[in-house]
Amino acid sequence: MRILFLGDMVGKTGRTAVYDKLPGLKKRLKTDFVIVNGENAASGFGITRKILNETLEAGADVVTTGNHAFDQKETLNWANDEDRFLRPANFPKGTVGRGSNLVEAANGARVLVANIMGRVFMHPELDDPFACAEAELAACPLGDVADAIVVDFHAEATSEAQCFGHFVDGRVSLVVGTHTHIPTADHQVLVGGTAYMTDAGMCGDYDSSIGMDKEEPLNRFLTKLSKGRMEPASGEATVCGVLVITDDSTGLATAVEPLRVGGRLSEIWPSI
Repeated sequence: MRILFLGDMVGKTGRTAVYDKLPGLKKRLKTDFVIVNGENAASGFGITRKILNETLEAGADVVTTGNHAFDQKETLNWANDEDRFLRPANFPKGTVGRGSNLVEAANGARVLVANIMGRVFMHPELDDPFACAEAELAACPLGDVADAIVVDFHAEATSEAQCFGHFVDGRVSLVVGTHTHIPTADHQVLVGGTAYMTDAGMCGDYDSSIGMDKEEPLNRFLTKLSKGRMEPASGEATVCGVLVITDDSTGLATAVEPLRVGGRLSEIWPSI
């Protein structure tokens, strides 16, 4: 099957680009399943129910998040009701919402999507992401309960992301990083058959500081003072992501390639 993952939508320009391009991407890439990270979709911080619904209507099957999952306080009121909205699975026990879900793809396959967050340079108080993954895979193993498994590993440290990929290699279809908003060049199929990319990149304006208007972040680096709230950059967005093809008999990856469309970055279309 063919699975498309799009990185963090940042602000209005990021989500508008996804909404405009996703229907065409699905047709051109002949996708069976689409995942979009939406944790920065609402003015750069969190996601609203309206934005979630718009993202699903545009063609996403699941929307993942990360450390900004609940920055919009309204999300606490509806997270339990939306089974295609995921927050990190290793948030503390009792946190509203869910960290994984088994969702039926367009071709009838069963896809487990798990949203897991790294701890290095982020939130060391979270549950162990490796133990969390072990529990998720034990409950829904590849080739048995799930026909494909995708993990959005929301992390700051590249070393933690890479070690996580090796840890689940051979047991999931794709591990793709989010959070840093910068697309990495290390897309590969690991030795055990798991597709991997340290960060998918963002869907946002790259004439910015990781999607935010560059004036305020630059001011903070220069003066160590804040002049105000950070706001998403409003220029043309680049839609960044990754396409993976899985073997129908094993659920493991046979190919993986990056996607970059629009905006300032050089365009890359998957050839697979």
